[in-house]
Amino acid sequence: MSAGPLATPLLKSDTVRFAHASERQFARLLDFYQIGWEYEPTSFDIGWDRDGNVVQRFTPDFYLVEFDLYIEITTLNQKLVTKKNRKVRRLRERYPEIRCKVFYQRDYLSLVTKYGLEDASG
Repeated sequence: MSAGPLATPLLKSDTVRFAHASERQFARLLDFYQIGWEYEPTSFDIGWDRDGNVVQRFTPDFYLVEFDLYIEITTLNQKLVTKKNRKVRRLRERYPEIRCKVFYQRDYLSLVTKYGLEDASG
């Protein structure tokens, strides 16, 4: 039996296990606009101990394939925002060729409101 005309197509955002609902909502927005994305595809080494062992990595939330751009969603408290900003700064220092944009809570909430995603829980 066919799914029929009222069947909702399965979106990529419906098949990925996200750490936070805000990431799922952002992925739904990307899906809506048919922007290709990958979720946490790459971890970058950004801190080493005296022996050269990696002691800190940074894994941005999204990679937008067609824009060659990493996105880090930050909707947390200010202390954690400061920590993420530090990680992005280290990423830029170590890998200047990597483009990474931090999406702050105000940016995120603006999009959620603009596109009616307030009720899109995950």
